[in-house]
Amino acid sequence: MISTRARQAFGGSTLVVVLASLLLSCSSGPGATSTDGESPARDVRQTASASATQEPSAPSAAEPAPGTEKVRDVFARLQATYNDGCTTPGNCEYFLGRVLDELSSLDKAMKADLQGPGHFKEPLARIAKLRAELGDDRSFENLKKHQDLLTGTRDRINAWMQGHPEDYR
Repeated sequence: MISTRARQAFGGSTLVVVLASLLLSCSSGPGATSTDGESPARDVRQTASASATQEPSAPSAAEPAPGTEKVRDVFARLQATYNDGCTTPGNCEYFLGRVLDELSSLDKAMKADLQGPGHFKEPLARIAKLRAELGDDRSFENLKKHQDLLTGTRDRINAWMQGHPEDYR
C-alpha cells in the first residue's frame, strides 16, 4: 500500500499516473507492446506529460481578469460607507477618503469587467465627472468642499447598481 506521506507528496491524480506507469513498465517487460505496437508504459507517460503541461483554463465569463477585483466585491464595500459619515467627530476625513477610494476601485473593476466599460457607461461617467471636479487634490479640505458631490456620486451609482442586480449578486 502507498503511505499517507507519499499520497500527500504526489497528490491524488499524479500518484495514480506514476503508479500506473510503474506497474505497466514492470509488468509488461522490455519487449511487451500494446495492440498498436507501442509500449503501454509509453502511453501512460505521454498521457501524464500532456496533462502536466496543459495550459490553465481561461477565466469563466463571470470572473474578471486575474488580479482585478469583481464589481460586486467593490460595490459591497462602497455600500458599507452608508454606515459611516461625517457625523462622528474626527471621522469625516477617513469617511470622505474611503468613499473616494471605493469609487476609484469601482471604476477600475468596471473597466476590467468582462461585460466591458460600455455596460457601465453611466457609473463610469459619474466617476469621471467627480475626478474632473476634484482634480489631483485629495486633501481633506478639497474632499470636504466636494462632500456633496462625493456622496451624491456614491448614491447615484448605488441607484444605478440596484437596477442592475446581475452585476453585484
